[in-house]
Amino acid sequence: MLLRLLLLFTVVPLVELVLLLVLADSMGWRLTLGLVLATGVAGAGLARWQGLRCLGRLREQSEAGQIPAGPLMDGLLILIAAAMLVTPGMLTDLFGFALLMPWVRAVFKRRVRRYWELRFPEAFRSGEPRRDPSQPPQDRIIDVRVSASDEDHTS
Repeated sequence: MLLRLLLLFTVVPLVELVLLLVLADSMGWRLTLGLVLATGVAGAGLARWQGLRCLGRLREQSEAGQIPAGPLMDGLLILIAAAMLVTPGMLTDLFGFALLMPWVRAVFKRRVRRYWELRFPEAFRSGEPRRDPSQPPQDRIIDVRVSASDEDHTS
């Protein structure tokens, strides 16, 4: 995990810098700067639009009494996309724009779900009550009826 973070925070910015320098060398620094600013503005607008749509789906599912897991995950991925799009660089822009595509988010959601199902399979069993696996199952049902009489309330 530490190695992945090290690569993320050192190699990716270095590659981004090299790409921007190569782009500036071939197109000129003004056009490169304009491209970086344009992708940031366009990406932020697209992320806002997608986020508002996602918020609408979240509200609809919540009002219908459903657990809005899909829209919540979409919202998280759109937030990550927005962060990538406002970060200067070509790779982060490509990744951010890709995350704004619903079909790409669907692939990410499937992978994340599969990862969590493998890590925590007991959390994804449906219809089974959660219990301590070391304890035997409790099959007894105790039905209790409590009633209060008038004598119990007078003091």
